[in-house]
Amino acid sequence: MSTNERQNQDLTLQELSLLAQEYEQDRRTLRIATIIAIIFHVVLFIIRFPEWTTKTAEAQQTKPKIFVVQQPRFKPPEVQKQQEILKPRTVRVPIPDPTPDEPEPVRQYEPEEEIPETPLPAEAVFGDIGPPPPPEDEGPIRVGGQLKEPRRIKYVDPVYPEIARRARVSGPVILEVVLDKEGNPKSVKVLRGLSMGLTEAAVEAVKQWKWEPSTLNGKPVEVIIIVTVNFRLQ
Repeated sequence: MSTNERQNQDLTLQELSLLAQEYEQDRRTLRIATIIAIIFHVVLFIIRFPEWTTKTAEAQQTKPKIFVVQQPRFKPPEVQKQQEILKPRTVRVPIPDPTPDEPEPVRQYEPEEEIPETPLPAEAVFGDIGPPPPPEDEGPIRVGGQLKEPRRIKYVDPVYPEIARRARVSGPVILEVVLDKEGNPKSVKVLRGLSMGLTEAAVEAVKQWKWEPSTLNGKPVEVIIIVTVNFRLQ
């Protein structure tokens, strides 16, 4: 080999050795930097979360304690044998009555007194006497039963109002009339009326009517009757 080739080979070996040394230094530097970074992060975590570290330390220190308890053994109570006790039986013996039976006293019955019959007077009447007389001054009686409706002896036509005729209003007006003992209207009460003056016209007409006096047991009485006044268009 020539001198130049040897020199070149030596230079190449030197360069390789330098590169190897630099590589080893870089690896050491990287390891040191990694260790420093890990330590820095651990310290930072401890500073940032101190409670977590204390809890984990306490959890590691406190270990559950296990206690073993032996269950005491009890002896069953001794069963005492109950002895049957025979109760003495009592027998009832009838005791004779020392006093003899006394005879019952004999009751004497007295004859009942006869009540004499009193004869009835000749004026006594048996059978249906009839309805009692009506009470006096108790107000008018409603027609019905034995009291029949009286017969009308005077009639006055009601006046058909012109306004009702033009409006074509028609129908019945129902009134409750109280008649005195002479058959004259004493009071008039409207049970069902109509508009357009028809109710007033019916009341005015009925006040001029007259009936035969109503009698009950031969006496005149006031009665209550129902009167219907019909208004019809012709």
